[in-house]
Amino acid sequence: MQHLPDLRQLQLTGCALTIGSFDGVHRGHRALIQSMLESAAGLPSVVLTFFPHPSVVLRERRPSYYITSPDEKAARLGELGVELVITQPFNRDLSRVEAEDFLDLLDHHLQFKALWAGEDFALGHQRRGNRLFLEQASRTRGFEFHLVPPFKLEGEVVSSTRVREALRAGDVTRVSEYLGRRFSLPGTVRRGAGRGKGLGIPTANLQIWEERAYPGNGVYACTAAAGVGSWPAVVNIGTRPTFEHSASTAVVEAHLLDYVGGDLYDQELVLTFFERLREERRFPGPEELLEQIRRDIARARAMLG
Repeated sequence: MQHLPDLRQLQLTGCALTIGSFDGVHRGHRALIQSMLESAAGLPSVVLTFFPHPSVVLRERRPSYYITSPDEKAARLGELGVELVITQPFNRDLSRVEAEDFLDLLDHHLQFKALWAGEDFALGHQRRGNRLFLEQASRTRGFEFHLVPPFKLEGEVVSSTRVREALRAGDVTRVSEYLGRRFSLPGTVRRGAGRGKGLGIPTANLQIWEERAYPGNGVYACTAAAGVGSWPAVVNIGTRPTFEHSASTAVVEAHLLDYVGGDLYDQELVLTFFERLREERRFPGPEELLEQIRRDIARARAMLG
C-alpha cells in the first residue's frame, strides 16, 4: 500500500475510487471498501480521505477526537487490500471548490473509471455533489457510480459517531463490535507521580495525542505492546480521585502484568482494550485502593489467560 499526502502528486491512467473520512475504518467502511475491491475489475484501488476532518475546519468541532490517526487509517485500509491511500489536506479553500470542478480535479489526476460511495456521501462546496448529481455526472462523464447501502448491526447503522459514543461510555465491547476488531490506543510512556510504584503496582503513564478518542473513565483489561514485547495489563483512565481531588484532565496509566524489563520511558506503548472491569471511583485511602487493584489484576489475568 502506498500512502500519499496530496492528490496533486499523482498522475494515474485509471482507477477504482472511493472518497470519505473513513475515521476508525469500522465495519461500515470495510463493507464499502470490500464492495469496491470485489468489483474493481483489475483497476488500481484508491481511497481519497481528508485531514483535518471537514467538520473540524468548517464547524470548528472541538474536541475533534479522531478514532485513528492518518497513518493508522492508511495502514488499516492497506490491510483490507487498498493499493493507494491519499490523505488530502482539507482547508477552507478546498471546501469552496464546486462539485463539478472537484470532479475535474479527480479526473485530471486519477482518470477514475468507477466511484463508490455511501448513501450519505456528497462532495464539493456546500455538499452540492450529492447522489443525484453523481448519478447524472456518471452518465455525462462516463464513469460507473456505485452506491453502497449502510452497514447495520442489530438494526443499527454503524458509523464513526456511534464508535465515539461507545468509547465515551467506556463500552469497549460495543466498540469492538462496531470496528470488527478490538480498539487500540497508542501513546508515549512519560514519567508520572510515581504513586503506583510506591504502592507496589508500577504503572506506565501514557501521553496520548490530544485529538485522539479514547475510552471513558474506568478500569480496563488490556494488552500492552511495545517494541520489546507484549503483556497483559490493567489500565486506569481517569482523574485518580483517591489522590487528586480537583483534577479535570484524564490520565491513562497501564500496569503491565509480569513485566520485568527496564523502564519504558519515551517508548511507544499500544494498548488493546478487551473489557471494562469497573468504573473509576474514590477510595477512603491507599490500602482500600490497593486491595481493589489486586482484585482488578486477578480478574484481568483470568480474562486474558
